This record gives sequence, structure tokens and C-alpha cells, in this order.
Amino acid sequence: MILVMRKDSALPGSAPGRSDRASVSLLELFEMFPDEEAARLWFESAVWPEGRYCPRCGSLDTHPAGHRHMPYRCRDCRSYFGVKTGTAMEASKVPLRKWAVAIYLELTSLKGVSSMKLHRDVGVSQRTAWFMLHRIREGLLPDAEADPFTGAVEADESFLGGYVRGGQGGRGKTVVAAVRERETGRISAGVVADRRKRTMTAFVRDRVDPRATLYTDELRSYRGAIAHHETVNHSARQYVDGLASVNGVESFWAHLKRAYHGTYHKISKRHIERYVLQFTAKHNMRSSGTLDQMGLTAAGMAGRRLTYRELVAD
Repeated sequence: MILVMRKDSALPGSAPGRSDRASVSLLELFEMFPDEEAARLWFESAVWPEGRYCPRCGSLDTHPAGHRHMPYRCRDCRSYFGVKTGTAMEASKVPLRKWAVAIYLELTSLKGVSSMKLHRDVGVSQRTAWFMLHRIREGLLPDAEADPFTGAVEADESFLGGYVRGGQGGRGKTVVAAVRERETGRISAGVVADRRKRTMTAFVRDRVDPRATLYTDELRSYRGAIAHHETVNHSARQYVDGLASVNGVESFWAHLKRAYHGTYHKISKRHIERYVLQFTAKHNMRSSGTLDQMGLTAAGMAGRRLTYRELVAD
């Protein structure tokens, strides 16, 4: 039985938990993945939607094989492979059924899932759970060729990180920036070096169409980023001025920080970018149904090998 991702008719801008979004309960999930074979067929439908191919050489000339762990063989390069090969799951000994449950738990947890919870819920070590979550984040990386934001666009920056004794403002913290397209609700966010004009201007120009209208707070670093620019003065407690506001992107920061403090408690600076991209992707796919989100994440893991050594390296 092949489990096909169903197409859901959700309204733009809907959030998880709303009735217009096709969800999947835990009981339904276990019925969909009763065994390893069902999980394998589902992952294959997500990773190879147009048919099986060799992840080593790209050949379509493949056939089932009797290998214990690699069920397929390529006739061209003569290599054995499975659905994990060439993905972020490659070399993982964790069964595909547990991978499916882990992806489900991550996507249906609004503030993310901690490695401690995942290790208890799917029965793996905490270290393995931590590694699994980072590999799932590989499937949530943004599309490098995404269209630039148009129309009304909000931009804002914030600080993320731990407390520094005697520190003020953003001292010791990581600067993160985001832009939000109002019409679609799309977010593009990431870690930036600082809040200086050169940095913020480059961040905006990389993501926003020059014909758009940019809305920001009073930070001078945004001035001149694009031609059409309006501001609100937060220091004077002005949060809306006509169409000018950054309330939409600030709600994204609020969500991210609740996850930081409520789920993860502490994030290494080397990994903050990965968490920011994780919540950006979850925000952007929030109107899709659960199975569609799972399928997109599984497909996104293809071609993105991640080793534990790379993850912990300085």
C-alpha cells in the first residue's frame, strides 16, 4: 500500500489547529504507518515522486535487489541503495517508521520538540534524537531560488541568545533579521552579523523586489534599502501609522522566542541559524495539511547529507 500525500484545500494564512487545515491525529498516524514497509513506501513516494532513481548517478535503470539493507540496485553504476541514500537520513540505523513519527512530532509541535522529548517518544537515545532533529531541519531549508518579496513588505531585526551578566540590549546575543510579505504572509529570516546599515541593506535587497514598499521601525540602517520606505517610531510608542507597521514580523519573533525559552532553553550560537530557518519554513507551510508538510520535509531531505561530525565541528 502506497500512502499518497493528499492535497488539502486550506485558506492562505491559516495557522496550525484551525478547522480549514487537514490535520492527522496520532491514532491516524499509527494506522498509516503500522510497520516498516508502510513507512518505506511512504518515504519513497515523497523522495521519488516521479519514480525511483539512483541517488549515486541519477540513473532510472534500477531494479529491486536482495541486499539486506539496500533494497535496490543501479544497473549503470552498479551500486546498491535505499530511500535513505543521498538524503539527510543516510547511514542512519533508525527505522523509517521512527523517522516518520519524528517528522510528524516536529511539524505538529508549534514551538518545536526537544531532543529529550523525542528520545522518550520514539525510543532512541537523546544524542540520536538531537541528531535526528537537525537532520529533519535539513528538510526545512529554504529554496535558494525563491521569488523576491513584492507589494507591502515588513522588515525587522531582533536578538536571540542567552543572558550575559551586566549586559544590556543585544550584548552577547545573536542578531537575527526577517522580512515578511504581507499579501502571502511569507517570511524570510536568518542570522546577520550586526545591525549596521550595510548589513541590513544587503539583507533586504537580497530578498525584496526594489519596487516593493518597505515598512520598518525607526532604525536608520534600513534607510535607502529600497526606494519606497515608511517607518513607525517604536521609541515613541508608535506601532501603527497608516499602513506602516511591523506587527506581522514581530509576531514571528514572539513565536520563535517562545520556542527558544519554552522548548530549547539554550541554543548554541553555531546552530541558531538552523533553528531560525526551521521556524521560517514551518511558518511558510502552515496553511498546508499535516501530510503535505511531512511530504515536503521528507522531499527536502533529499540531496542534503549531514554527518554528526559536521554538525558538532567548530
